[in-house]
Amino acid sequence: MIESSKTLDKASTKTMMQRVLDTVERVGNSVPHPVVIFLILIAIVLVLSHILYMLGATVTYQIIDPDTHKIETATTTANSLLTADGIRHIYTRLVPNLMGFTAVGLLIVAMMGVGVAEEAGLVNALIRKLVAVSPSWALVYIIAFVGILSSIAADAGYVVLVPLAGAAFLSVGRHPLAGLAVGFAGVAGAFTVNMIIKPLDAVLTELTNDAIHMVNPTTSLDLTANVSFSIASVLVLTVVIALINNRIIEPRLGAYNAGDATVAQPGQDKEQLSGDETRGLRYAGLALLAVVILFVLLTVPTGAPLRNPTTGILIGNSPFMNGLIGVIMVLFLATGIAYGIGAKTVNSSAAVIAAMAKAVSSLGGTILLFVVISQFVDYFNYSNIPTLMALSMADPLKNAHIGALWLLVGFIIVVLIIDFVFTPAIAKWAIFAPVFVPVFVQLNVDPAAVLAAYRIGDSPVNAITPLNAYFAMVVGFAQNYDKNAGVGTVVALMLPYTLWMAVIWTLLFVAWYLLGLPWGL
Repeated sequence: MIESSKTLDKASTKTMMQRVLDTVERVGNSVPHPVVIFLILIAIVLVLSHILYMLGATVTYQIIDPDTHKIETATTTANSLLTADGIRHIYTRLVPNLMGFTAVGLLIVAMMGVGVAEEAGLVNALIRKLVAVSPSWALVYIIAFVGILSSIAADAGYVVLVPLAGAAFLSVGRHPLAGLAVGFAGVAGAFTVNMIIKPLDAVLTELTNDAIHMVNPTTSLDLTANVSFSIASVLVLTVVIALINNRIIEPRLGAYNAGDATVAQPGQDKEQLSGDETRGLRYAGLALLAVVILFVLLTVPTGAPLRNPTTGILIGNSPFMNGLIGVIMVLFLATGIAYGIGAKTVNSSAAVIAAMAKAVSSLGGTILLFVVISQFVDYFNYSNIPTLMALSMADPLKNAHIGALWLLVGFIIVVLIIDFVFTPAIAKWAIFAPVFVPVFVQLNVDPAAVLAAYRIGDSPVNAITPLNAYFAMVVGFAQNYDKNAGVGTVVALMLPYTLWMAVIWTLLFVAWYLLGLPWGL
């Protein structure tokens, strides 16, 4: 009776937001396994594609070819997956869909290096060192900030930073699910901004310029067109993510019961590093220096092999940036081995290979899920439903006779909604840029503002849509700490981040626009 009374008291002290999130989690976790969910979604796409095909759904629009940068007039018609052509497509695409799903290769390659670093004890030691030298309140800010900046390495932040964030929180006695959420919010929810230029910026800028030239061939943006706004966004979103964690997420999760974990706790009972661990970190530091020197030699000199062989550029479309996941694997592999030698936790090449094999074998469930997701994404795109949806929402907004600022805000909202079902940033912008950029240019709106608006719309929803290729992986990370975690758990964790980041970021955009601040350098 006393225990029941305590439970009731605890429930009665929950805020409205916490009760809503509990409901979201409960409902979300009542749905079937993610594999079953995507099988159901595939069935829905099969039927819906045929219905739209029978109705003759079609749209004609202008699009920018991301490869040639030419403006083309395209007509998109709903394709049925239940016709002879559709069935042939399904039959022949099973393996190519999986092999073309970049998340699979990225995850396996990254985990080979991370697995060695983790098994050797480097990850554990680094986290404890970070905790020892940083104020406890700063941990969430550090993770959020690094998570946002991790987009310079494309998708690597998902497979490296997110699990490390959970381990870091666990190491200081905080709820690891909150750590996962902070890391995921930074990596996914602010993916399109950074404090430095990244490859995505080059592509988005070129597509924007192609759209500008449809109405004004003399105007172009450069790579720094959004740098000022992006830097401000990084700083503001870092604070927003930290405050959401401190005010909403951790109070709702409460104390962590380590008995629910299926992974070992990273030795938070040891406040000081041992002599072997300290020597291991010193060796890892030397290995890090060696790796840095190696890649400096491969990238910095004129004509270096990892520069673009035609243009000579390093940042943008270059071998270095296109293969950045290899740098990350080598970095973790070299430092992990060096740490293991110094700390005496790795004593043979067989131990290194065993650690790599263990890391890859642990991905079995995730790879199974990726098999199903890759089929769904391919079928969904083949049906042309995403394009039909995007343009059916874009046309009414484009033709709305409202002020430029309200039109920009409406554009952000449209992109946010479309991002639930159509996540690729470049593919969406290739469709939206020729639709909206000319309209805004004719309204005397700086094209840099339109690109900044697109960055906002394309990011926050990434943290809650199951169509994000890494969403299911985060569910798997969560299950390491709570065996009952599911889709609803992650959605409930990330929903406050998505809502508040979208709102605050949009308000920042409105203030920036009204103050007439420069969008770039």
